Amino acid sequence: MPTSDFTPRPAQARILEYTGGRLGISAVPGSGKTFTLSLLAAQLVEKLAAEGAMDNREVLVVTFTNSAVENFRLRINQFVTGQGLLPGVGYRVRTLHGLAHDIVRERPGLVGLSEDFGIVDERTALEIKREAVINYLTQHPDVFAPFIKPDFLDNPRRIERYLLDDALEIADAVIRIAKNQRTDAARLRNTRSRQSGSWPLLDFGLQIFSDYQRSLNLRGAIDFDDLIVLALQALEADPGFLARMQSRWPYVLEDEAQDSSLLQEQMLGLLTGVHGNWVRVGDPNQAINTTFTSADPRFLRHFVARPDVTARPLPNSGRSAQPIIDLANALASWSRTSHPVLSKEDALSPPAIQPTDPDDPQPNPPPGNPAVYIYDRGLTPDEEIDVIVKSAATWLGKNPEQTVAVLAPDNWRGFQVIQSLERENIPFDDSLLRTNNSVRVAANALARILLYISEPHTPSHLPRLWLESWWPRRGLPASGEKPVASIASEDELPEAVRTFGRALGKANQPERVFFPAPGDDWLDEIGWIHDHPGFSAVAESFRADLRRWTSATVLPIDELVLTLGNDLFTEPSDLAFAHSVAVLLARRVREQPHLRLPDLAKELEEIAQNRRRIVGMSDDALGYEPTPGKVTVATMHGAKGLEWDRVYLASVNSYSYPSGTDDEDYRGERWFVRDNLNLTAEVIAQTEQLHMGTLDDYIPGAATRQARIAIAAERLRLLYVGITRARRELIVLYNTGRNHETRPLTPALGFQALLHLSNRSNQ
Repeated sequence: MPTSDFTPRPAQARILEYTGGRLGISAVPGSGKTFTLSLLAAQLVEKLAAEGAMDNREVLVVTFTNSAVENFRLRINQFVTGQGLLPGVGYRVRTLHGLAHDIVRERPGLVGLSEDFGIVDERTALEIKREAVINYLTQHPDVFAPFIKPDFLDNPRRIERYLLDDALEIADAVIRIAKNQRTDAARLRNTRSRQSGSWPLLDFGLQIFSDYQRSLNLRGAIDFDDLIVLALQALEADPGFLARMQSRWPYVLEDEAQDSSLLQEQMLGLLTGVHGNWVRVGDPNQAINTTFTSADPRFLRHFVARPDVTARPLPNSGRSAQPIIDLANALASWSRTSHPVLSKEDALSPPAIQPTDPDDPQPNPPPGNPAVYIYDRGLTPDEEIDVIVKSAATWLGKNPEQTVAVLAPDNWRGFQVIQSLERENIPFDDSLLRTNNSVRVAANALARILLYISEPHTPSHLPRLWLESWWPRRGLPASGEKPVASIASEDELPEAVRTFGRALGKANQPERVFFPAPGDDWLDEIGWIHDHPGFSAVAESFRADLRRWTSATVLPIDELVLTLGNDLFTEPSDLAFAHSVAVLLARRVREQPHLRLPDLAKELEEIAQNRRRIVGMSDDALGYEPTPGKVTVATMHGAKGLEWDRVYLASVNSYSYPSGTDDEDYRGERWFVRDNLNLTAEVIAQTEQLHMGTLDDYIPGAATRQARIAIAAERLRLLYVGITRARRELIVLYNTGRNHETRPLTPALGFQALLHLSNRSNQ
C-alpha cells in the first residue's frame, strides 16, 4: 500500500520514529513485523538520499531465508518508489550467507583465498561427509559398540541403517560446532592427543572433520559454514577494510533475530561497532529450529535487555480471536511461573499478545462457538484421526467459504491424516506437508529418466525408472486406474508391474528392449505378459516413451527437461517446477561447461532424496494462501507464518511434546542405545569441552539431560506457534501412541496446562 495511506499502530509508530542507535524489537505472531521493518528500511533509504549519500552507502537488511529476501526487496521497492526514489538503490537485502559471500568476495586475499575460490553446495558437502563416514565405519566397525545395548550387538543388521544415519548426524554436529567455535580439525586433534581415556565418538567426529577439510582443500573450495567464519576473519584482519564496510552500511536491520547464532551476532556487531545503528526484530517464542543448531533465541533476548539498547515491543496482532489470544498468553505465563522443569530463560517470554484497536485495518476476527476446545479423552492414533476427519468434514459442510488446517507434529502423522481424508473423499491440500515434498516427487520422476538415458547400461536405472517414474504417472492411466504421484511401497503394486520391473533389471541389452531388430523383440520373450489383459499395450506405451526421450538427448538440457516435464506432468505446480529445473540446469552448464548429463541427473537425485533444495522452490518461497473448502494438512514447522480460520492441533502427547523430565521418551534417543544417551548431544558436549582445552569436566549423560530440556523448550514454542495459527477456532487433541496397549503415552504437560487454562477461562 502507498505509505501515505498507511496509519501505523502506536507500537509501529514508535519504531518508525527510529533515526539511529541500537533498537531491539520483540514481535508477537501476526504483528506485521516484516511490513514495519520494510517501511523503516525505506525511511532510512530516504534519509540517506536526503543526505546525498546514496553513491556509497546502503541500508543493510539481513534476514533468514532467500524467500524472505525477495519479500523484503518487493516491499522496500514499493515504498521507495512511492517516495520518488529509484528501486534497488540505497539498500541491500541479504541472508547471512549472502552477506558473508559479499564480504569475502571483496577481499578474498585477506583470508588466504584466491580470486576464483569456489563454494561447495550442500549436495557435495554431504557426499564428502558420507564417503568419509562409510570409510571410517568400514575400518572401525565397532566404533559404536560401547554405546549399544547387548541385545542389538548380537544382530547388528537390525540397526545398521540407523547407525549410518546417526554417524552422519554425529559427524555433521562435530564439524558444525567446531566451525561455530572458529577452530579447525588440526587444533582439536592436537588438544585431543593430550587427553587420556577412550573417546570413540569424539575420535570418530574429529577424523571425519579432518577428512572433510582435506577434501575441501584439495578442491580449493570452502563450504557455507566456512564462509561466515572467513567473513569474520576478513573484517578482523584489516581495520581499514572493516571501516569501509561500516561506512558502506551505516544502518543494519536484522529480521528473524530469534534464529540468530553467535557468529551472526559477532559479524553484525562488528559491522555496527562504530555507528551503533543496529535494529534487531524477532519473536523468541517462534524459535522452532534450534535443536542441535547454532541458533539460539537467547541472543535476541539478551540484546533487548542490554542497557545500551532501546527496547520496543510489537504486541498488537489482528490474527486471532480474543479467546485464542488469551489462551496463548496464559500458556506463556504458565511456562514462566509453573513449568516444573524449564527455567524462565527457557520458558516463553513477554510481550503478551494484545488485540488491535476496533478501528484497526486488521481487526481481530469474531470467535467461533466454541473458540477453543480441548479434547481431553485419550484416543488411539486411529481414533484421533477419525475424530479430526469427521469433525473437519462436518465443519466444512457448514463453512465452505472458510479455511481449516490439521497441524501434525511430523510428516509421518500428517500423511496418515491425508490417507484418511482421501478415503472419505474430503478435499484436502497437502502442499505444505513437507515444504518440498511435491518438489522431491517431481525431481525423482525427472531424475530417474535422466539417469537412464544418460547411462542406459547401468542395470538399476531402468527398473527404477519404470517403478518410480513412468508407472505412477504414465502407466496407471493406460490401464484405466487412477494416476498417483508416487508409490507408498513396491509391495502395493500389481503383480505384473513388479514382475515386469524385475525383468527390466535383467535386460542387459537395452537396445533390444527399445529398438528391437526384426524378429528379435525382447517383449516376445516375456511369456506371461499376455496373461494380463491390457498389459502388452502398457509395455508398448512405455517403450514408445523411452524411445522418444532417448532421442531427445540431442537437445540442450533446458529443452530436454521441458520435454520430459510436458510428458510427465499435468499439475501446474509440477510444470512450474520443471521450468525452474530447466533454468537451473542450463545455468549450471553455462557456469561449469564440463558437466555432463549424468552429473545433472545426480543433481536432481539429490533434491529428490532431500539432500539439497532448489532456492526459490520451497513453498515458503512460492507463497501460500490457504484454499477455502479444503483441509490443509501440514506440520507445525511448515505452518509458521500462516493462519486458518479453524486449526486442529494433533498428537499433543508426551512424546511429540515432552516436558524435559527423565521419564519421557525423546526423538534423539535411539531405542538401541544404552542408558538412553543422546549420542549427538554427548559428542557436541565433548567437542565444546575439548575446544576449552580439556575433557576433564565432561560428565557422561549430562548433555543428554540438558538436550531434553532444550527439546522441551523448543517443543513448547512449537505448541505456541500452533495455537497462534488459529483465527477463530482451535481444537487440541492427543493420542496414546502406537504402543497404547502396553505403554500408553500421556497428554503432554502443555496439553494439560491448556486444558486447565481453558476450563478456568470458561468458569
